[in-house]
Amino acid sequence: QVRLVESGGGSVQAGGSLRLSCAASGGTFDTYGMGWFRQAPGKEREFVARVSRSGVSTVADAVKGRFSISRDNAKNTVTLQMDSLQLDDTGVYYCAVNRWVLPTIPDRHLDAWGQGTLVTVSS
Repeated sequence: QVRLVESGGGSVQAGGSLRLSCAASGGTFDTYGMGWFRQAPGKEREFVARVSRSGVSTVADAVKGRFSISRDNAKNTVTLQMDSLQLDDTGVYYCAVNRWVLPTIPDRHLDAWGQGTLVTVSS
């Protein structure tokens, strides 16, 4: 059974940086797309960034130029580097994986979701 454990959330002032990490277990993750979604209070869950099996990354327009994603297949980890954080980046960030390709739609039937880690950006 695939299991994802996120770390690195917390509180930061606007303009600051945080790095989120997600450790995966229970599968062969070089065949999985990996990525991050987020959910702000009172809003729908939305796509943030993903990285393909070959390392090609895609980021949402809302975070382009500020967030970057990377993966380490040897360690089964995916990392989200968040810079120049803004107030509306506040929310719970979820790691997700899916066999072959991770879609940008937050389908709850993906192969696995993490439990979420809270990011709070304050002024």
